[in-house]
Amino acid sequence: MELFDAIHGRVTVGKVKPDPLQRDVIEKLLSAGAQAPNHYKVRPWRFVVLTGDGRKKLGDVMAASFSDRNPDAPAEALDKTRALPLRAPVVIVVSADKPAPDSKAIEIENISAASAACQNILLAAHALGLGAIWRTGEWARDARVKDFFGLAADQHILGFIYVGYPEVQPEPYTRAGFEDRVTWISE
Repeated sequence: MELFDAIHGRVTVGKVKPDPLQRDVIEKLLSAGAQAPNHYKVRPWRFVVLTGDGRKKLGDVMAASFSDRNPDAPAEALDKTRALPLRAPVVIVVSADKPAPDSKAIEIENISAASAACQNILLAAHALGLGAIWRTGEWARDARVKDFFGLAADQHILGFIYVGYPEVQPEPYTRAGFEDRVTWISE
């Protein structure tokens, strides 16, 4: 797939088949993520790959956190929360390291690099004919979820990338251009 076709043709795919992905396919996605630019070559991204029952374990953590915050929530709400990680056969969680005290890198640089890793994973998934969606939301900030992944409270989860084979091929669409978001300074 030609680069500009991949960039302009990639769309978010929210509905994927439950069919598992082969490990070598997942590793291609991770390898693409690890090619992201980063300041001082610190490689600040961390990937956690959830498949099979690993997704259920995350769902249990999410449901427990939801229950703590909403003690009167009905069982259906807990079940819906518990099922969130089951929307795709693979969930790749991308987080960013905090800069080491002696590092020249600063926090926003690490966050930016990990975000670039997310985009690389999405483009690689598209090039491989996979569907993917990048989610954040409250679960990326949830203390219990961060603890489940061994992250400190002040570390950032940049996203949950849900990946699988698309249920249907989404129609490409034209996104808004850059023209209203650019200022040119020539002299």
